[in-house]
Amino acid sequence: MEPEDVDAVIPQQLEGRITIYSITGCIHCHRLKACLTNMGLPFVNVDVMNNSVLQQQLVEITGRHTVPQIYFNNVHVGGNDDFQNLTQEELDKLIDLVKYTPAPPDSPPIPQLEEAEENVPKEASRLSEFMRDMILQLFSEHITPDGKYINYKSMVGSAIFEEYCQLATQLQRLDLENLTRKEKLAFFINVYNALVIHGNIKQGPPKNIWQRYKYFNSVSYVIGGEVYTLQDIENGVLRGNRKGIGQIIKPFSKGDPRLQIALEEVEPLIHFALNCGVRSCPPIKTYTAQEIDTQLKISTEAFLDGADGCQIDVSKKEVRLSQIFKWYKIDFGGTDEKVLQWVFEHLGDSPKKKVLKQLLEQGMIKVTHLPYDWSTNALD
Repeated sequence: MEPEDVDAVIPQQLEGRITIYSITGCIHCHRLKACLTNMGLPFVNVDVMNNSVLQQQLVEITGRHTVPQIYFNNVHVGGNDDFQNLTQEELDKLIDLVKYTPAPPDSPPIPQLEEAEENVPKEASRLSEFMRDMILQLFSEHITPDGKYINYKSMVGSAIFEEYCQLATQLQRLDLENLTRKEKLAFFINVYNALVIHGNIKQGPPKNIWQRYKYFNSVSYVIGGEVYTLQDIENGVLRGNRKGIGQIIKPFSKGDPRLQIALEEVEPLIHFALNCGVRSCPPIKTYTAQEIDTQLKISTEAFLDGADGCQIDVSKKEVRLSQIFKWYKIDFGGTDEKVLQWVFEHLGDSPKKKVLKQLLEQGMIKVTHLPYDWSTNALD
């Protein structure tokens, strides 16, 4: 969805430091970080979930066992409620403190730079991680454990969803040009899956071929000052600017600034991470830039090992694959033989892989495609 018109939030330059101690999935942590982000205030987020030493330090210096805990330089404000209850005068004084005064030696401890998350609003990779945390919270509350079905009705009234919608408006001011390949993969996969859900909630899921075509070519976010539809994200960015289903031209022309953001080569594994909101799609997950390659590999293996991805009939020497391998055949080699070899190489160590190996050695395998269930993945 294109975000509503909002005043641009200009990130402030700070001499000092705002430090937040939090844990992933904490609704109060999300609310505090969303508030600071919307104010254009950069902060260092220290996730203490898996760090017992930091947890103990936090208790010792704050006297509290709860998160979030926020500091402006060495001034302890407290939790989210404490921050929200500040008067405008008190808040202005704290902002001036970190804006003009470097963090003193007795400021709260933070881990090494690579372990802390410095949330600078102008950096797409940082906002991507923040959005991922919020999406993860949404998913944990409204999506079935297997990632296949979504309770859209309950999500509509979710405070986290409303905060996510507000945060999505910040996408329009991002600078995407300096993202690495891994950062682009994680960022655009997470945004795609969230945008599908956002579109389904705001417009309702498409019900026929024409509605699907219109849906994927119209539902969009403004990212970095450019409009990105679902079609643009999948085929323009993640597939290295290749034609999508039913497209006669590439998504991005030579003069299109979005072409500079597109990946240099197609990434076949993205097909097992993108969920377009129907039952035959791969399960919904969230992805991190640091672990994206491993996470995509795991998602691909899981999909191929399942009945929706690959079935083998030994007696008929037939391999039945998801329609994904038909629609995007070029991404997997372009021929049945290359597609089968790709599937074999990406299957996990399982009985299915052993059977496929035997068939490949025998040759003359028939490739067919499984029915694709376009029913909505809404949880009844």
